Amino acid sequence: MKLIIGNKAYSSWSLRGWLAARQSGLPFEEVVVPMYDADWDSRRQGDEFAPSSGKVPILWDGDAVVWDSLAIVEYLADKVGRQLFWPEDEAARAMARSMAAEMHSSFPNLRREHPMNVRQVFAARRPSDDVLVELARIMELWAQARARFGGTGDFLFGGFGAADIMFAPVATRIVTYQLPIARFAAPYLDAVLRHPFMQDWLAAAQDEEWVLERYEQPTEV
Repeated sequence: MKLIIGNKAYSSWSLRGWLAARQSGLPFEEVVVPMYDADWDSRRQGDEFAPSSGKVPILWDGDAVVWDSLAIVEYLADKVGRQLFWPEDEAARAMARSMAAEMHSSFPNLRREHPMNVRQVFAARRPSDDVLVELARIMELWAQARARFGGTGDFLFGGFGAADIMFAPVATRIVTYQLPIARFAAPYLDAVLRHPFMQDWLAAAQDEEWVLERYEQPTEV
């Protein structure tokens, strides 16, 4: 398999696809493509990017190609066993899938106003009202998952899985922008950031040579 991703410092969707590949346990070649450099537009027109219209991440597995992070999660779950990604309990699995899908399709203000940059910690300031509403919804989701299905594990549904993969970039944004979270969420946030896969990603991001100035200052709202 070959997984093509964008800059580890900035690409939240790439992080999700990469975590899914690591969670699968399958060997894969990692290709990091620097976003928005001089060759970005021409590179995206190449054959390897054609199925996704130039978007990352994109996973090639022989003749099979998968793009979109949630699709990559599902493809890999089918290959290695869904228990690595989704809870075995039916009710827990239904909630985990709903949460992953909501994260995939929602929270536009958080994404726009607080883009991912795992190499920065900006001075704390009050988020916009729209972002506060979205953060409250995320806290509600995390609280429900932890209370109903977290058990003695550290993650949303006990063990690390697809729902945690989908929310992992939110964890980095909370740190980067010092966003307010509920007290109960701090141990979960810490567990995500200390996960070995996350530690590997964060360490590699620090070593990247590329700097995108558009992400190096807090977004003005």
